[in-house]
Amino acid sequence: MLEASLTKKLWHFTLDVQLKVDNQILILLGPSGSGKTTILHLLAGLSKPNEGLIKINDRVLYSSEEKLNISPQSRNVGYLFQDYALFPHMTVRHNVFYGLKSKNCKQDRAAMDPVELLNSFGVGHLIDRYPSQLSGGEKQRVALARALVVRPQLLLLDEPFSALDKNTRISLRHEVKKLHSHWQIPFILVTHDEEDAQFLGDITVSLEKGKSMDSSLNAVSCN
Repeated sequence: MLEASLTKKLWHFTLDVQLKVDNQILILLGPSGSGKTTILHLLAGLSKPNEGLIKINDRVLYSSEEKLNISPQSRNVGYLFQDYALFPHMTVRHNVFYGLKSKNCKQDRAAMDPVELLNSFGVGHLIDRYPSQLSGGEKQRVALARALVVRPQLLLLDEPFSALDKNTRISLRHEVKKLHSHWQIPFILVTHDEEDAQFLGDITVSLEKGKSMDSSLNAVSCN
């Protein structure tokens, strides 16, 4: 379970949100500039709140009261960036292995076999290719494998379908839904697309200028 209370002063507004999600998909829905990606950065430790609390499964990652701020590398949070952030000079193999190296968990028994994970995503045959040789859908699968290889306790997805054509977008929505059913950890997915929210979300939080306008349980479950 993720519990978070976040306050962050930005130049154009103050972000102030509370989140609580079990092993569900929580959608952050809203227009560009509403604070969606900022929330992901705060949860991942890439940015620091002005005050608040972030806790995953009773482990405190950030507390302004306790003056505690765990580093991004030690949070065990997976992050799928909007542009996938694959290293262009590295093959698929080395991109995914870098996920292990950056988490200092080469010897961690909880980590997955990167090759096995790539095979499960249907991109194992691309292991020696470079990102420039991959389609948008293939890049997303590789980036997901890199994020999941360390068995994170939380997965953050920032506009994961924005650069994809309609058919690929629909296909990968189904893949993310099945992926969540298998992993059973909290997913937080940022989008401005209501179809994404309706299809994928167990909970949808609508944001405007850093504040939650509403929070609702969706009629369609992802599990």
